Parts: sequence; structure tokens; C-alpha cells
Amino acid sequence: MNVTIVGTGYVGLVTGACLAELGNNVFCPDVDQNKIKLLNAGGMPIHEPGLEEIIQRNVEEGRLRFSSDVAASVAFADVQFIAVGTPPDEDGSADLKYVLAAARTIGRHMDGFKVIVDKSTVPVGTAEKVEAAVREELAARGLADMEFSVASNPEFLKEGAAIEDFMRPDRIVLGVATDAGGERALAALRELYRPFNRNHERTRVMDVRSAEFTKYAANAMLATRISFMNELANLADKVGADIELVRQGIGSDPRIGYSFLYAGTGYGGSCFPKDVDALCRTAQENGLPLQVLDAVQRVNASQKKVLLDKVWARFGHRTEGRVFAIWGLAFKPGTDDMREAPSRSIIEALLRAGATVRAHDPVAQEQAARALASDMADQPDLMRNITFVAQPLDAAQGADALIVLTEWKNYKSPNLRALKNALRSPLVLDGRNIYEPHAMAAAGLTYMGIGRNNAALLKAEDRLPEVAEGLVEPNERVTSAA
Repeated sequence: MNVTIVGTGYVGLVTGACLAELGNNVFCPDVDQNKIKLLNAGGMPIHEPGLEEIIQRNVEEGRLRFSSDVAASVAFADVQFIAVGTPPDEDGSADLKYVLAAARTIGRHMDGFKVIVDKSTVPVGTAEKVEAAVREELAARGLADMEFSVASNPEFLKEGAAIEDFMRPDRIVLGVATDAGGERALAALRELYRPFNRNHERTRVMDVRSAEFTKYAANAMLATRISFMNELANLADKVGADIELVRQGIGSDPRIGYSFLYAGTGYGGSCFPKDVDALCRTAQENGLPLQVLDAVQRVNASQKKVLLDKVWARFGHRTEGRVFAIWGLAFKPGTDDMREAPSRSIIEALLRAGATVRAHDPVAQEQAARALASDMADQPDLMRNITFVAQPLDAAQGADALIVLTEWKNYKSPNLRALKNALRSPLVLDGRNIYEPHAMAAAGLTYMGIGRNNAALLKAEDRLPEVAEGLVEPNERVTSAA
């Protein structure tokens, strides 16, 4: 089939590349000419394992093309996916300006029946807005009677595993209208996704509004599990329990399962924060606030401060002269995405407190530098106090503590002896619980995880001598070595 994917962001690139890999002819337009030039030159605007190879192969074999010629992209295919960004608006709702702009472009150039598919994550009722935008453009051209159908096909891609998620989906949600146009849309989309249903039927057909709601409901459920476990982890610290053992205990219940039960420093990325925000906004607009999801958001915001609380308890709130090593900057492994990454708020707080930061991430350092420069725009001079290094141990050299914020594979089994020797103070704050406390203790490292039996956060005798002896308060400046 011929397919057009409007937008070359994360969802658009993965969708276009994977559909081309299945033998379809795919046209990917974007108004960002710099991005189009980059893609046509063999570059990649995002990091996603396996994506570059698939794009290169399908471009070379002629099944995948990138262009800023939107008129040609509309003429190219009867199936037009809209996969543009839906950033949060000032009030937390999803900003649909890019979606509606894409819809107007299609309406401005279409010359026959089109299936217009919302692939972007959009609020309930967006399909009607897309339909209205297209009809307005058609009417302006004197083509008010031209037929088309708007469908919803939400994506369920995890950054870092998007290729696998697309190629081996556990479900394909299709929201279509019940009229004749909807039947034509469903037939086209069933044919497009037919290769995924050979083993067993994965398609879930429903009305458009239910399909739009399904995407938000899925992300809200996963975000809820994360915040729930983070709250339990904080309680585990107080009562002396180990949240990792608790996770295994409850995860073995098939009604619960193991997925998304890991305690940490809070969720981030391009989906969970904005999608929960948008769903809560939709609820408020309909006079039905979502109390559970409001709490999920509050817990996640506070969870990003948990490791900082441990830092302040150890060193005080002003950390001039202190050096902190950071392992991991992206919000999760397998991506360079810094959107809502916990590392941003933690590093910003450390820099503003006077600390020096040395950071390592396998792929996200360039993105992190840009994101942090934006966060620190009011105090740009502080950016000279952060250094991005080539190897993890380079960050740890002479540091007062190591803070682990992303569970990259190459951080999971470090040489603990070399790590201890590199650190000025043998303190490891593990924001992802990737280490075993007993192994760290055996290596002579002081270990603090999330919910891992640090009952009082930090015992008085483990604090700096001045704090333990009551000579200064924990939030006062401490200048001696740890």
C-alpha cells in the first residue's frame, strides 16, 4: 500500500520506517526542512535502537522517502496518518495546533476519498475537530461534498523498544465511524495491518472516541502503578522494609504482574506527564475531577526530590566545593529523550546549591546540555559547573557521591572496587535500585536506594561529623570532606 505519515518525530519515524519494512511505500513529509535535510543525508533526529538501520535500508530500496512537499504527500496515498506533536498547553491540555494544521493541509490538497488517521495522542473529541478542519478547507475549494473519513489508531510504543513494540504489537486499536466512510476506512486499515494478524487477531475495533480514550487510559494506568510503588517505597524506608522484596511478592500475583512496579525517581518522558495532565484537564472540563490521577501527579512531582532529600541530609542544602557524579541523564534507557527527565530537576538543584556536577550518559549528553541550559537560563554562568564525560568512572573521580538516575545496562555491573577508589566519599545514591545493598556494603560503599531499608533516611552517625555532633544543622553549609 501507499501510505503517508505526516510528521517525522518519534511516532512518525517509527511508524513510517516499520510500515516500509513490511513492504509498503511510505511518504513522510515534515514542515521542518532542516529535519528533512538531516534525514535525507542519512542523519537521525532521535535515538531509538534499530531505527537508523531500518530507515537506511528502506530509503535505499525506495520504499521510504522524506520531503517537505506536502502537496505531493497528500497526492501520494489514500491513507494519511497524522503523527505530529501534541505538546502540553499552558493549562495542561493537549495543544492540537499541529494536528489541525496537518488536517487543513490534507483538506487543502486532497482530490478524492482519503482515510485520515489520528496517530498522535489526542484528547477525546479530536477526530471531530479534524473532520471540521478538513471540511472547512474543502468548502473553501468548492468541494464540500468530497468524501473522507477520520479514524483513530493510537500508538503504544515504548521509547527504547519502539521497533519491537510496532512489529510485535499486543493490540492494534482502530477507532472508526459507523457510516460508509468508516467502513472504507476500516477495510483499508485492516489491509494495512493484516501482516500483524496472521498468527492471531490483534485488532480491537471500536468507535473513535473510545479509541482516543484508550490511549490516555493506558498511560494513566501505568503512571498510577509507578506513583503507587514510589509512595510505598517511601513508606518502606520509614518502616524498614525492602521495596524490592515487596515488588517480587506482589508481582508474583497474576492479578498484578511485574510490569511498572519498579520504585525510582519518578516517571518522565514525552508521554506519561503530558498525557496524565491532558486527561485530568479533560476531566475538569467535564466537571468530573480525577482524584486518583491528581494524586498520581503530586506523588510524581515529589518523588523527583527524594534523592535530593538524601543529599541535603548528608551534605546540607548548600554544597559549594562538593562534586557529584551523575550516571544517566535520559528519562529512561534506550533513548536520548530529556523531556521531564528526573535528572534535570536534580542537576538543576545541585548547581543552584553551588555544587559541581560531572555527568555521563551513553547517548543523551548533547540533549541534556541543551535542556539544562534552558532550565538554567536565569543563571547561565552555573552551566560552567557541569561537565559531561566520556566514561562512567570519569564522572566518579574525586566525587563526594555517585547518583544513578537512568538504568543503562553498562551501569548495572560496575567494578565496585574501582568505583570505591574513584570516589572521594564512598556514597552511592541509587535512584533506580539497580544494585544490591549487600554487595555494595561488602565493597565498602555506603548505599542508599529507593525504599531499600533506609528507615530513617540517614542515621545520625552516618552524617558528616559536624551534623552528627550537632555543631551545625543539616541545612547549613558544611565544608569538611565526607
